[in-house]
Amino acid sequence: MTEILVSLFLLIGCGFMLIAALGLVRMPDLPMRLHATTKAGALGAGLMVIAVGLYFFGDVGVAARSAAIIIFIVLTAPIAAHLIGRAGYFVGVPMWSETVKDELKGQYDTHEQVLLSPAKGDKDAEEQSDRS
Repeated sequence: MTEILVSLFLLIGCGFMLIAALGLVRMPDLPMRLHATTKAGALGAGLMVIAVGLYFFGDVGVAARSAAIIIFIVLTAPIAAHLIGRAGYFVGVPMWSETVKDELKGQYDTHEQVLLSPAKGDKDAEEQSDRS
């Protein structure tokens, strides 16, 4: 029974990793590639680590390492993707030509690389800032 469960987790994890790889190749720009690889890659890696933990069921050391790896992946993958995306935005990596809305356009001081607060009296910008 354990082998079937381990196999199931490995197959599903491999499927998510395949989706992440396809997203990396097929998506048109950096933010979409980051989204595809971060979500699917983290889930795929997590499922594979769960399979390893189940395969060595009963070994507390392996279970603890598996849990630590999953926590590490869940905590670091979104942060890394955010930093890569931010760096790409600042250096001017082009967005997809059919991107409809760039919510960061005009919101960053490109010299200091900090998020600008809306100007006082600019109600539209303040409302946008409050919604986000």
